[in-house]
Amino acid sequence: MTPAESHSSKPRLSLPRILEMNLGFLGLQFSFGLQQANMTPIYKYLGAQDGQLSWLDIAGPLTGLLVQPVIGVLSDRTGGRWGRRTPYFLAGAVMCALGLFLMPLSNALIMAFSLLFLLDVGNNVTMEPYRAYVNDRLAPAQRGIGFLSQSGFTGLSQTLAYLMPSILVGLGMHIDAKVGHIPLFVLVSFWFGALLSFSTIVWSVMRVPELPLAPEEKARIAALPRNPLAVFSEIWEAVKDMPGPMRTMAGMSLFQWYAMKIYWNYGFPTVANGVFQASDPDSPAYAQAQVYYGTVGAAANAVAFVSAFMMPPIARKFGASRLHAMCLAIMAGGMVLLSTAHDTTAPYIAAIGIGIGWGSIMGNPYIVLSDAIPPERTGVYMGLFNVMICAPMLLNSFTMPLIFGPVLGSSAGRAMDFAALLMLCAAATMFLVKDRGKGERLAPA
Repeated sequence: MTPAESHSSKPRLSLPRILEMNLGFLGLQFSFGLQQANMTPIYKYLGAQDGQLSWLDIAGPLTGLLVQPVIGVLSDRTGGRWGRRTPYFLAGAVMCALGLFLMPLSNALIMAFSLLFLLDVGNNVTMEPYRAYVNDRLAPAQRGIGFLSQSGFTGLSQTLAYLMPSILVGLGMHIDAKVGHIPLFVLVSFWFGALLSFSTIVWSVMRVPELPLAPEEKARIAALPRNPLAVFSEIWEAVKDMPGPMRTMAGMSLFQWYAMKIYWNYGFPTVANGVFQASDPDSPAYAQAQVYYGTVGAAANAVAFVSAFMMPPIARKFGASRLHAMCLAIMAGGMVLLSTAHDTTAPYIAAIGIGIGWGSIMGNPYIVLSDAIPPERTGVYMGLFNVMICAPMLLNSFTMPLIFGPVLGSSAGRAMDFAALLMLCAAATMFLVKDRGKGERLAPA
C-alpha cells in the first residue's frame, strides 16, 4: 500500500459537496465550449478557408501534449502551503480569463491564432490538476461520482456556451452588430466566459480546499530530486510502467479524438452548407447559421449533462468500458445524421446521439483509468492520458489538410462521415479494455 493510499483522512463527501468541489469545471469547460462553438466562425470571419481549419486549431492539442504531462509531474511533486493542485488551478484560471477577454478583439488571423495558445495553455494548466484532484480528495468508492460530475458540468457549461449567441440575440442584441470583424454577441460571450471561468475556479478552491498531505507523503515529496531533468525522467518512468488498461485505451483515444476534432472543426460548416446553403461569412444567412448551430450544440451538451448523471448505475452493472463502447457507437450514428441533414430538425436529432457520446467521453474513460493507476502518480498519469487525447488531434491538424480535398472532396459533410467511421473503430477498441472491478468505484455519493 502506498503512502497516499494509506492516508485515511479522506472523509466521505455528500453529493452537493462533490458538485461544489468540481464547480470550477463549469467555468473551465465553458471556455472549451466557447472555443468549440466559435473558433471556426472567428477564423472564417478573419478570412480562413475550410481546408485551413484543422491546422489553425493546432494550439489545443499542441499545448495539451506539452503542458499536461509536465504539470502532472509538477503537481504530484508540489507540497507547499497552498496545496498540491491549488497553485495550478489559480495560475491556469488567470491565463484562461485573459485569453477569453482578448480573443474577440482579434483583428487578424494571426492574432486569433496566437491568443488561442494563451487560452489553451491556461485551460491545460488547470485541467490536469482538476482530474487528479478527484483521486486526491475522494475515497475510491466515490471517484466514479466525482468524474461523472465533472462530465455533467462539462455538458451543462458547454450547453450554456453554445446557447450564448442565441440568448444575447433573444435579449435584443442585433445579430449583425460587430466589433471589428467579430460579431458583438461573440465578444460578450467570451467576456462573460472570462468572468465565469475565474470566479468558479476560485470558489471551488475556497469552498472545498485540499486535504493536508500525510507526513509520509510530505517526506516522499521532499526526497524527490528537484532538477528539471527529474521531471522528464519521471514521465519516462511512468510511460515504461504504464498500467495495461491505460495502454489499451491508447488505441481508443487515437480514433475517438481524431474524430472529435473533425466534429469540432467541420460540424458548423456541415450545418451551414447543408441546412442554410451558406458559405459566405459576410452573408446574413451565415450569421443565422452560427446562431442556429449554437442551439444544436447546446442541445448536444444538454443531453451530455443529463446522460452523465444517468450512467453510474449502468456502469456499475456492465462496466465503464462496455458502456463507453455503446455510447461511442450511438455518437457515430448522430454524426452520420448530421452530415445528411437538410432541414432544421435533423441536427437536433443528431445532437441526441452526439450528446450521449460526449457525456461518456468526459467521464467513463477516467473511471477505468482511476482504478488502474497508483495514487502517488495520479498527476503524471492523468497528464499522460491527456497526451493520448492531444496526439490524435495534433495528427489531425497535420493530416486533415492533406486529405480534405483529395480524399473527402473538400466536403465538410464527408469529413463528418469519416469521423463517424473512426468513432465506430474507437467503440470496437473499448471491448479490449478490462475493467478492474465494475462497481466498486461507482458507489452513490
